[in-house]
Amino acid sequence: MPKFMDVHRGMKGLTADQLMEAHRADLAIEKDENVHFEHAWADPESGIVYCLSEAPSADAVQRIHERAGHRADEVHQVTLEA
Repeated sequence: MPKFMDVHRGMKGLTADQLMEAHRADLAIEKDENVHFEHAWADPESGIVYCLSEAPSADAVQRIHERAGHRADEVHQVTLEA
């Protein structure tokens, strides 16, 4: 299944608990779109959050994020990894 990296901006001051809460919100409904969120990273100073997932499409990733209340600013398929 394809992998995707998505980017959320505007989350300055995000705490570890808030990041975990947002990640859990995605995990709770990810199966509805056959998505699996593998990991999330955040930089509270810049307000940028990155999420790595496996999904059938970028649209499926975005639909889950939207339903969980945190639409991604960008969703990119990643086809190469080392």
